[in-house]
Amino acid sequence: MSELLWDDVAYFFDSDLMGSLPDVRVPDASMEDWQAVLDLVGESDWKFQYSEGETVLPMPRSEAVLSRPADAECPELRVWPSDDVLAIFRFHAIEEIDFDVDLRELQGQERLDVFCGFLRAIGRRLDKPVLMDSEGDYGHSVLGFDVEADCVVLLAEPPVM
Repeated sequence: MSELLWDDVAYFFDSDLMGSLPDVRVPDASMEDWQAVLDLVGESDWKFQYSEGETVLPMPRSEAVLSRPADAECPELRVWPSDDVLAIFRFHAIEEIDFDVDLRELQGQERLDVFCGFLRAIGRRLDKPVLMDSEGDYGHSVLGFDVEADCVVLLAEPPVM
């Protein structure tokens, strides 16, 4: 059974209305949370690639990547929960795990289910909410993994058209 139904959430996946790159985040994170996400990615069957600039490197420990000098190139971790869905983690701050997804890749029930499964896996591993805000509207989450409900839920209502 799907957590969210495409027909109920399609509005929040319209890149013309929401921006194509929403912000997905885990607030109130710690170094241990970052490491738990890196471990989850490494243990899963998801494809991934860690890079610093143009250089592809093995998966680092969270302490190494988050203690880089401020003027160093921003590292990124690309994770493919499925062949057609990509999440890009950027290591900006210890206090918040953040990543981008492209709404144009998240069209239809099948890809929505992949995305929800990805958020659920991260949320369960960390026992924390994983929130999605529309692009440029930080702090106004439209959906996310709810720890108490143990599933991805709508956090906003689409406007009545």
